[in-house]
Amino acid sequence: MLRSVIDDALLSGLTNATSILGDRWSPAIIAALLDGPQRYGELKDRLGIAPNILSARLKALEQEGLVVSTPYSDRPVRLSYALTADARELADLLRLLAAWGAHRTGTPDAITHARCGTPLEVRWWCPTCADTASPGDDESIRL
Repeated sequence: MLRSVIDDALLSGLTNATSILGDRWSPAIIAALLDGPQRYGELKDRLGIAPNILSARLKALEQEGLVVSTPYSDRPVRLSYALTADARELADLLRLLAAWGAHRTGTPDAITHARCGTPLEVRWWCPTCADTASPGDDESIRL
């Protein structure tokens, strides 16, 4: 019984996340904006994305509260786009997904230690107990 509750909670969270980020371009737009605010044309050129797709994704991300637009020109109206605090929380997740994707294709690990170049490993860690939990260990991790 407990296992099905965990699975339902996990499925619900994943369903919500993928409904927001489940297309090809939304994570790429968020990743591009991690460097700071950018104008529409800068995003279009940087990502090589069709204008209609970029407009639709930016509007959807803005409706989800992940991107905020700010006018930098009134005539004509032109916007600069930046991430909200909620979207900035996705930075580590996007880096992990990029590393996982790179690993699956045999390309070098995307996340390395800046000082020595060693690929970093992800650990679940409890700041209260200073204990490390193992992924897949149902006794250590509760959802």
